[in-house]
Amino acid sequence: MYVVDASVWVSRFVSDDVHHEPSRLWLARLVEEGTAITAPALLLPEVTGAIARRVGRPELATHALSLLQRLPNMRFVPIEADLAQLAGQFAADLGLRGADAVYVSLAYQLGVPLATWDREQLERSPTSINVLTPQDLLVP
Repeated sequence: MYVVDASVWVSRFVSDDVHHEPSRLWLARLVEEGTAITAPALLLPEVTGAIARRVGRPELATHALSLLQRLPNMRFVPIEADLAQLAGQFAADLGLRGADAVYVSLAYQLGVPLATWDREQLERSPTSINVLTPQDLLVP
């Protein structure tokens, strides 16, 4: 199981993104193998909003939303009080943005790796969390 940050999904759906190919390949592998993919429910508006802003095509964002919701191995976790409290503490202690802290907190709570392209998550997350890029995870 992996917690997958919005940065990975956006790069997967935006073909001219610098990280598109490794994101596409790694996520395709996860789907093919049936590996559990988890994210806070916040992922849905984050991904669709980023796609719509970057490419100026709301239909592509809506298509991405539909695909994410239909992935059989995708699980969306609601942001309840305990996750929000932990995220608030990580945001304060580590200087993370609020949404970034939610992904870090979810990976921490579940004890699973976090996949991201976000530099702040990669550099500031607690050492108890394995934070990697899809490029790192493509290496056998």
